[in-house]
Amino acid sequence: MNEQITDIKGVKIIPLGGLEQIGMNMTAFEYEDSIIVVDCGLSFPDDEMLGIDLVIPDVTYLKDNISKVKGFVITHGHEDHIGALPYVLRDINVPIYATKLTIGIIENKFKEHNLLKTTKRKVIKYGQSINLGCFRIEFIRTNHSISDAAAFAIFTPAGTIVHTGDFKVDYTPVFGNIIDLQRFGELGKKGVLALLCDSTNVERPGFTMSEKTVGKVFDNIFADNVRSRIIVATFASNVDRVQQIINSAAKFGRKVVIEGRSMVNIISIAQDLGYINIPDNILIEIEQMKNYPDEQLTLITTGSQGESMAALSRMAASIHKKVTIKPGDTVIFSSNPIPGNEKQVSKVINELSMKGAKVIFQDTHVSGHACQEEIKLIYALTKPQYAVPIHGEYRHLMKHAELAQTMGIPKENVFIISSGDVLEMSKEKAGLVGKVPAQGVLVDGLGVGDVGNIVLRDRQHLAENGLIIVVVTLEKYSNQILSGPDIVSRGFVYVRESENLMDEAKEVVYSALERCLNKNTSDWGKIKSEVKDSLSDYLWKRTKRNPMILPIIMEV
Repeated sequence: MNEQITDIKGVKIIPLGGLEQIGMNMTAFEYEDSIIVVDCGLSFPDDEMLGIDLVIPDVTYLKDNISKVKGFVITHGHEDHIGALPYVLRDINVPIYATKLTIGIIENKFKEHNLLKTTKRKVIKYGQSINLGCFRIEFIRTNHSISDAAAFAIFTPAGTIVHTGDFKVDYTPVFGNIIDLQRFGELGKKGVLALLCDSTNVERPGFTMSEKTVGKVFDNIFADNVRSRIIVATFASNVDRVQQIINSAAKFGRKVVIEGRSMVNIISIAQDLGYINIPDNILIEIEQMKNYPDEQLTLITTGSQGESMAALSRMAASIHKKVTIKPGDTVIFSSNPIPGNEKQVSKVINELSMKGAKVIFQDTHVSGHACQEEIKLIYALTKPQYAVPIHGEYRHLMKHAELAQTMGIPKENVFIISSGDVLEMSKEKAGLVGKVPAQGVLVDGLGVGDVGNIVLRDRQHLAENGLIIVVVTLEKYSNQILSGPDIVSRGFVYVRESENLMDEAKEVVYSALERCLNKNTSDWGKIKSEVKDSLSDYLWKRTKRNPMILPIIMEV
């Protein structure tokens, strides 16, 4: 009997994103000839990624093993969990399994990318299981800031893995039922090999407040501001939050306008699928606002993160076609700034305040992620052998590792891994066994992955120091200078005010060309680098700047 046990192969856990950062969540699970992928999210670019629209996971490993990939199982409908699907499915077109609302949001996304005909999608209910290769995946109900979020119990020949997805424990959810704690407990009784648990709020002690508490705050704000038009900015995907804003508006006899493309999309999907109850005759089009006095209007809009193109930011900057902020308006930010967005958010708050609006952002938001006590609860229920913190920056994962140890998981059984690591585990042992590519692929316009580090480095160079183009025309065969050198500057100095500098630069280029041509150098590469080096030295001496220099030689 024992001999067989030592032969048991492990299950491999391969995060392709979602570690070291919040966003771009994607994890592959592999056992022999089967791979399943949990989530397929995107992240938004850092400040250094000039001109980049999105970052998606690197799926080279999945492409190389495409015959093993059985399907995507998706925890919930947020961009950082589904946003990369349209790009990834071009190479890895396998079926997608998710709950009803999540599939609704994915289908809406696919409509824009013309993928509805070519992809397989299946709606799964809570408690239902699907078999994919040698994996069985059960969907478990959880609570989050979007309805229909799920955790997964992944049954493998090596043991059961529980993946929480993004979750919180909400005993009084606005829509749907409370997280299925009983099922987590049942799984714990039978034995859980590993727990992959959300780390987003692991640094916060206590419990996350229930979504219902925000509804009370809205009622109070509406009661305090009966004379003004109320504008609420929140996440488009937070359907329960929108529900509560509509409830308060209805109580105070107000009409509601929904503004912002993503908000309109998600609310109409939620309405079609029955995830939001909107009383009759309460919604009006934005054009009808002029027919009502301010005290009868509530506007629900996108832009709570200060995004420059979102509806609220356009209103704040006076470039929104249909809504102008005026003194007496009350603007509520119903969200916390995502780390890195604080500056944009405070800019929008300042712009709104300058226009005379009253801005409220205290107690108008609760997180969709579990704090320490809820994370401990999941550990207590599932009693995993191994802990693998996911969904977080390194500091979150470190804190989560400490928390897992306080819950009795031995230090050597807690794995802080990075995207691309291959962690293999069985009941006997677990450890890192390799690495796969997981750098993140940059999307710029329609190009996926065609902008890499070199292009970004050039963009940074151009952004920081500008560009100088040197144009020279040489005569064919004799290599005499026929015209030039002409110097064009972009983003380096304003030419009209720096004529001396430009004239001297021309002299420098001229003498460099003379040096080359006197030596009978006909290799253009050499001529170009001579021009580049001498001009670069001269400009550095004169201005202490290093513009990008592009010499262009033409022959006549």
